[in-house]
Amino acid sequence: MVSVEVNQSIELVSKETGKLLAWASGLESSTNSYLEQAQALARKLGAHYRPDGLTEIGFWVPGLIRDALHEREIYLEVFTPLEPIDWRSQEQRISFRRDRLHLEQQGEYIWGVLSGMTPGTKEQAGSFYWLRYIDRAEKLRTIRDLMPYSLPYGIFAPAEFYDLASLQQSRADLEYFKAPKTLKKDQTYRVEAPRNILQMHVGTASAEGTIEGLTAIYKTISEKIINNEPLTTAEQNYVGYDAIQLLPTEPTIEFRDEYTPESEFFSLVAEDEDTVEIELTKPHTQDWGYDVPIIGSSTTNPSLLGSLRPDEVVEFIATLHNFPSHPIQLIYDLVYGHADNQSELLISSQFFKGPNMYGQDLNHQLPMVRAILLEMQRRKINDGIDGIRIDGGQDFRFFNPLSGRVEQDDAYLLEMSNVPQDIASHKRLLFTIFEDGRPWPEEGWEEKSRYRELIELKPESFQWGPLIFAHNTPSLKGFWEQKWSRVLEVMTIGDRWITGCANHDTVRRGNQIELEQPINHKLGRNLPEILHQAYDNPAITTWVYGFSPGLPMDFINSTMRAPWMFFRNTDEQYGVKVVSEEIGFLHWQITPELYRRRHCYPRLKAQGFKQLKQLQEFGKALQLAMAKQDYNLAEVVEVLRSCTETQCLVELPPLKELMRGGMVRFLKKLDTDRLKNFAIMFMEDCYQVCNVSHYYNKLDPVQTQFNLSLREFRRNHPWIAENIQKDDLFDRIIEQERSIFYGVRYSPDKKEGVAIIAHLEGKPITLNVLKLLKLEQKQWEIAIAYPDLKIDDLSDLTLNHSQALLLTMA
Repeated sequence: MVSVEVNQSIELVSKETGKLLAWASGLESSTNSYLEQAQALARKLGAHYRPDGLTEIGFWVPGLIRDALHEREIYLEVFTPLEPIDWRSQEQRISFRRDRLHLEQQGEYIWGVLSGMTPGTKEQAGSFYWLRYIDRAEKLRTIRDLMPYSLPYGIFAPAEFYDLASLQQSRADLEYFKAPKTLKKDQTYRVEAPRNILQMHVGTASAEGTIEGLTAIYKTISEKIINNEPLTTAEQNYVGYDAIQLLPTEPTIEFRDEYTPESEFFSLVAEDEDTVEIELTKPHTQDWGYDVPIIGSSTTNPSLLGSLRPDEVVEFIATLHNFPSHPIQLIYDLVYGHADNQSELLISSQFFKGPNMYGQDLNHQLPMVRAILLEMQRRKINDGIDGIRIDGGQDFRFFNPLSGRVEQDDAYLLEMSNVPQDIASHKRLLFTIFEDGRPWPEEGWEEKSRYRELIELKPESFQWGPLIFAHNTPSLKGFWEQKWSRVLEVMTIGDRWITGCANHDTVRRGNQIELEQPINHKLGRNLPEILHQAYDNPAITTWVYGFSPGLPMDFINSTMRAPWMFFRNTDEQYGVKVVSEEIGFLHWQITPELYRRRHCYPRLKAQGFKQLKQLQEFGKALQLAMAKQDYNLAEVVEVLRSCTETQCLVELPPLKELMRGGMVRFLKKLDTDRLKNFAIMFMEDCYQVCNVSHYYNKLDPVQTQFNLSLREFRRNHPWIAENIQKDDLFDRIIEQERSIFYGVRYSPDKKEGVAIIAHLEGKPITLNVLKLLKLEQKQWEIAIAYPDLKIDDLSDLTLNHSQALLLTMA
């Protein structure tokens, strides 16, 4: 039997603990609703550094008494470092003082007020803590803080106690948060919507792959703007935006080679009575951000922090808010609709109501779960951001016993939009975007979805519109003709939609297009060129920024012409399956020239995949074998090994390209473990190849400057964001497989006007633009034209595909 000895280097302050218990007990007899009581309790959960130097700490522990061997076997364990931690070291061994003490239990909660805990700061490591107990099977179990302020060594490690108040008081953008003078004192206001957005994934949006890497980019650009120095071609792709939307920065799942709750980044290697030696490993998870375990969602994924300190996030936000040309807003992408299965190792089963396609549905209807999720969000947005994107709104469902139906939990979604931000006593409500494609994933959802349910409930909010949601593939022939009805919706009712067609999901879908489908080969000489031109298309960008209502959004991997895919090195169980489903990336994003570059696939090259065609051939074989063998890895291995000599599947000839170099040995030695290792290396190589910094010197300065000029045009003509009026013109030419948009629209006061002609697809066309648009040439002038467009006479203009022209009233 495991025994626990309690020492008192960190002590429970009885009198203050009693006050906390009395407060919590008093809530039960109050007139507040169950949810209001739960929300008050949730504010106290976790570890909070008080102005008097004491620490207030609380845990929600439903079912703990039933599971614990004995009440006295439940204790708080605190690790306080006895020497400085080097936050940038990849591996280090640090001595910690270990304190164990009992807290006070009250129903489903454990509370305490403590003296002696060390608060973390930018320079100083705080005490690490978690709750532990011995269960009835005499096994040591751990309960972690659900909503920590710092989690430098990942979700399976203890949280770090942090002095958040001091961080907030010293931030460099405090003036930014002051309410407009027109508001009454203490009145809460909502952040205004930006005019355009740049979406980016922290891990691939800078050379460092960290938030401080992005800070360095924007600080350099700021200095150049102040000193009136020219920006590089790549730097131009980071500016001209009112807002940046980061893909989720919450902690993601971590790699598990066994289904165990032990940490790979915080590992006890030696101990005596009061001192332990712990091996610290800098987290290196690589994930696109949507595979979340929920725990720790109040903080930032440590793999995205070069310094592992919360201060890194605040410094980035302050750099954006203090940007010299105009403040840049920051938007977080919040994933609170589902949890990965790994979360079952980390949080109470009370959070789950059953499996779904992502892992687990969250039990938003349970008051305490609802309160904790909202409190997680409150702590997260108190980083100082300006807006939120709520991922997968259509997934927030529940069974209503009163109606007997599964219904949307719109009340919770709207409540997320109304969570207040509090920065040094400055209160705001945030700009809100909902991703909601209901009735997705119901059959026929793309035709049925209105993308308006939440806008109609909350008119000041935005939703992802039909052209930017999930499954759009503009690299296919006839795409814009097929989407014409949706294009008309954008023009007539799209003023509260996020517009454009490139994002983390659509580009990923582009990788999955089968090569037998009708591809629009006029977009480029090879598949990568076609994909890049489809999602960073001058004609579409001209329409989106120069003429279309709504709120435009770009994806930095598209504007940088960098590869992009769904990736994660966090999954041993399904890793091979994920790779087999993403293998189209090799055809749609990688050329032989790119594959030969040093940064491209170094791990797999070391395994013998010297040529791209070898990797493509093996990838296709893996994809077919996985589907044919119903994802049974042992059977898949046998199929792949047999491909060295005979036809291994009806659909698959022998792997001829793999008969060269070291590949024969690779196949003959292939087993389940090596196949899983291949999947990890593939994902890590893809993560590396998707980093935009590798493509700075490949950018076309003409295209980059053109895109920037359109962003500036949009900022100077904010009325374009409104829906077109009945007197405006918008139509298309569809003939001989051509697709051309054209139109004229006016500002509400009729003092400004803009006209467009944009060739989206097909052979060149010669037009009398003035006649088509019914314009008098002397009243209009060219505002923006794609640079290779020759304009001698608007009555006789030849347009090639992807070319466009904007006119404005003279």
